[in-house]
Amino acid sequence: MSTSTPPMDPGTSEATARQLELARAQGRAYRAALDHMTSDVAHDGGHTTVADYLVGYAIEEAEGMYALEDGNLLWRNPGEANTHVEVVVCDAADGRFVPGLDVTVTLVTPDGRELGPHTQDMVWHPMMYHYARNWTLPADGEYILRVHIEPPTFMRHDEVNGRRFTAAVDVEFTGVSITRGAEPVDPPA
Repeated sequence: MSTSTPPMDPGTSEATARQLELARAQGRAYRAALDHMTSDVAHDGGHTTVADYLVGYAIEEAEGMYALEDGNLLWRNPGEANTHVEVVVCDAADGRFVPGLDVTVTLVTPDGRELGPHTQDMVWHPMMYHYARNWTLPADGEYILRVHIEPPTFMRHDEVNGRRFTAAVDVEFTGVSITRGAEPVDPPA
């Protein structure tokens, strides 16, 4: 697994210095949202860099969400779920969110049981895109959170800068503090 930063070469057929700076500006704005989520909103959160990615997580109460079914948005309360696990995956070079990934999470409980892996779906949020899922966890305490990311199948522009996201990566966060709690929120009228 490579630990070098993905290329950001301004002298290619697809990228000028101005274009790469605009990408970095998007990444800085996204990073500000990520830092706010992991430090100010979530009960626990953090991030690390691995290969071509910056991977972050946030732990919150289970959340209701809209789902599109037969052309209609339907609100879904979290039911028995008691924890919401969010994963953010960014380009390590410019900080922008990486969409269209296959992200799975495994949680290891305080007593050592493995839960999952479960797919984390891409979620639109008013502040920031992320991959998320509601979980039903058996206990409060310190968990291990394992994130697996498959390489994306989308096309990549640029003969130099497009050389990124080619290998699956695994990230492990230890000491993830989880206090379960579901607070269903009804949709606006």
